[in-house]
Amino acid sequence: MNRHYYISDNLDDLEAVETELEASGINSEQIHVLSEKVADVEEHHLHEVNSLMKQDVVHSGEIGALIGVPLAALVLGGAWWLGWTETAVGWMPFIFLAIVIFGFSIWEGGFFGIQVPNAHFRNFKQMVEEGKHVFFVDVDPKQEPVLDQVIGHHPGLQIAGSGAAAPHWTVAWLHRWHQFKRTI
Repeated sequence: MNRHYYISDNLDDLEAVETELEASGINSEQIHVLSEKVADVEEHHLHEVNSLMKQDVVHSGEIGALIGVPLAALVLGGAWWLGWTETAVGWMPFIFLAIVIFGFSIWEGGFFGIQVPNAHFRNFKQMVEEGKHVFFVDVDPKQEPVLDQVIGHHPGLQIAGSGAAAPHWTVAWLHRWHQFKRTI
């Protein structure tokens, strides 16, 4: 999936764009608005970026995992090289220590990520602080023409770039989850 970013200062226009996109077959789980004016975004029935997405928890946790793997391997390799695994205790304490170090690295990365803005949104920080809204849509390649057609009807949107989006399976799972919740 591809993510397309747009900048606007008109929430009424963004609400119309979202309605048109949903009517054209793009699910609401694919559409988000990043703004400091959360109450206004909710009033316009737009899908605000959730607080977890605003922070860099996942990305930083992945970096923590990349650090944790070699540390865990170092523990296991060191224990084997020093011959400690040939003692009566065997491998089990070293495997447990490696798992703890790996988990701690992920946790520490995520903890760091809570404190910093999402890497994908850092470029938009200044615009959001100025009161503008970042509207972004995650689309499959087959949905690109629909997005282009709808965006073409709204000249007030400023194209702000594109990038990698959430995996298709994540968006599909969220869509099914929200449908399930509506039936309950």
